[in-house]
Amino acid sequence: MNLKGKVALVTAATKGIGLASAQKLAENGAVVYIGARNEELANEVINDIESNGGIAKFVYFNAREAETYVSMIENIVENEGRIDILVNNYGGHDVKRDKTILDTDSEHYFETVISNLQSVYLTSQTAIKSMIKTGGGSIINISTIGSVNPDLSGIAYCTSKAAINSLTENIAAQCAQYNIRCNAVLPGFIATKAALENMSQEFLDTFLKQVPIKRPGKPEDIANAVAFFASDASSYLTGEILEVAGGFGKFTPMYGDFVGR
Repeated sequence: MNLKGKVALVTAATKGIGLASAQKLAENGAVVYIGARNEELANEVINDIESNGGIAKFVYFNAREAETYVSMIENIVENEGRIDILVNNYGGHDVKRDKTILDTDSEHYFETVISNLQSVYLTSQTAIKSMIKTGGGSIINISTIGSVNPDLSGIAYCTSKAAINSLTENIAAQCAQYNIRCNAVLPGFIATKAALENMSQEFLDTFLKQVPIKRPGKPEDIANAVAFFASDASSYLTGEILEVAGGFGKFTPMYGDFVGR
């Protein structure tokens, strides 16, 4: 997956899936911009990537400042003359407020949906304008398995990501003529620090009964899919909605009740 000479951006790239994706792209030769609000944390990532022989740079990104969705792309293009790979990793919600349709207030619901969609739509729109001029590129949107397997909670997050799946397919259809590919990666349960802090061991044990591969995912599992879609190894793939979830939701609903007894 040779990415030498490519310029990449990963949003929210100082931890978890974003961090692993930035490291993997740099490992394969890309110049990687770390889209982040906290420059100090970003510099820690940059120093780590550089100590392993990669190239990384900081660009300011704040999910609460929609104008940065556009300005960070413009800054990268101004500095490098191009952007070849865009990883829309950012996506947030408040797990204490984002629950079911009965107990999620409408204000929080629409704030979440708008923020998550804007961070992909505006960033992609700006990057595509540059990619057309430079001969193409690859956009990878990080979604969630909850966008295709309805959940018991997180209604705002899940529906926003379902919309991003559709946006991915529409970008793919509309931009293939410009040699721009767009694909989505749908993580299952990924054992990031933030995820583990918000889940009890009882819940995790119950959940893993439904995962045929019988382990939580690692950020590196998602990063490998990101690097694949970023590279020419996937040059004949666009509009794909790839589940990276250990088989969760793929088989009979009775899977967890019968397998492993």
